[in-house]
Amino acid sequence: MTITEADIRREVLEWFHSEWDPNLALLEWRDRFVTSGWAVPSWSTNWFGRGLPAWTDRVAHQTIRQAGGVAVPLGGGFGLAAPTMYDHASDALKAKYLRKTLTGELTWCQLFSEPGAGSDLAGLQATARRDGDEWVVNGQKVWNTSADHADMAILVARTDWDVAKHAGITYFLLDMRQAGVEARPIHQMNYRASFNEVFLSDARVPHENVVGNVGDGWRVARGTLAHERSFSTQRNLAFDRLATGRCIDEAKAEAAEYLKTYEWYPQRMGRADLVGERARVAGLAGHQVLRNEIAGLVGFQRVSEWTAGRAKAAQSLGRAPGSEGSIGKLALSEVARRSNHVHSMITGANGMLRETDDPIHETVAEVLVSTPAQSIAGGTDEIQRNIIGENVLGLPKEPQPDKGQPFRTVGQ
Repeated sequence: MTITEADIRREVLEWFHSEWDPNLALLEWRDRFVTSGWAVPSWSTNWFGRGLPAWTDRVAHQTIRQAGGVAVPLGGGFGLAAPTMYDHASDALKAKYLRKTLTGELTWCQLFSEPGAGSDLAGLQATARRDGDEWVVNGQKVWNTSADHADMAILVARTDWDVAKHAGITYFLLDMRQAGVEARPIHQMNYRASFNEVFLSDARVPHENVVGNVGDGWRVARGTLAHERSFSTQRNLAFDRLATGRCIDEAKAEAAEYLKTYEWYPQRMGRADLVGERARVAGLAGHQVLRNEIAGLVGFQRVSEWTAGRAKAAQSLGRAPGSEGSIGKLALSEVARRSNHVHSMITGANGMLRETDDPIHETVAEVLVSTPAQSIAGGTDEIQRNIIGENVLGLPKEPQPDKGQPFRTVGQ
């Protein structure tokens, strides 16, 4: 018998109306939600799921919210750490961390990129050395969102220098609250400080916190990055304006605190929605060249939205994350660049002025210094083009002179 979306909504609502209590503490409600299997219905029944198709996750969460309730926590814990553990971690690790991650009791950050290993992540040099039942980690990570207040981190570190760079990496779950872990904010040119650099000085990780096998971290990390590029950490959240109660209040406070980090992300994406009105206010609505640029921007943005929709549809059907994420990422970078160009045409040199009496102008000023980040974050445009070229177009890989070379000899 085929399960339909209507079937899932009916079952979720039946459970929700029998269990929902808006006066519960948020953690207590989420514990009920996870126990029910509706937090991750596509997962196995052994691990908080119901063994249903992948698309049921989205439907269940949407149904709960539309009914006035609270669904899953925002952020990289639920969107990245949890699915990676589900796919690759030992049963002991899942038992230790999954429930607390799904309820939001544990918060997470991602320690992947390094000052010398961003696009070429496999070139990372943070090291983990085995010491009995523990690993001792030393090195530096960068561009780490939420690292200043996260409880845990998903971490990749080099455990073997005598094999090829991809083969000497191991994936760990790191306690961020321990001595030897220092997070420092990075001050950006748009006056924000959304990211951190993290210094690891003899930080320790129990051997049981290895995800997958020692030396197999590259494969596990690619799984995490696939979840990241398949729009799994959505930041769009709306509460029923009529819903009240302790659970709702705590969820709103949780969301507000989390979303502070991302207040400037709409500006990073270019704010194409502002260009038409800004052109009219500036008296340039009839400027032919500008009109052509705006038309091109709006058309390209619409195509980008369709691409993102295709990726979401594929994910909802249970397909493995594919290259649609890279295509969508490239499209967003292009939208940001075109938006920046059009805003510059409209505003001119005044765009360099941040403080004015016009809040929209201040937003545009932030756009102009924020959009370069769109081409870097989540994998640079160059890396996305390589992925598309190799995985979609079947083009030969770029020359890899270090392929198969022991990592310690690379560059010598």
